Amino acid sequence: MIIITLQRDKCIGCNYCSEFDPENFRMSKKDGKSVLLRSKEKKGFFTLKNPDDNCQEAADKAAKACPVKIISVKKI
Repeated sequence: MIIITLQRDKCIGCNYCSEFDPENFRMSKKDGKSVLLRSKEKKGFFTLKNPDDNCQEAADKAAKACPVKIISVKKI
């Protein structure tokens, strides 16, 4: 299982996450910030638990490309 976390309020809207991992990230048309699809929010952190290990490579690329380092990816 892969756990992806996004701290959305610190997003600067660079669009790298949605470029590298369009399956899990989109850019909001309302405020231009990243949206972690199918995630649950708790205290400003959006978390997605994905049982598909195949999504890890794209999520890792998105996390590494993020200039403000607000995306984390963990495998459990």
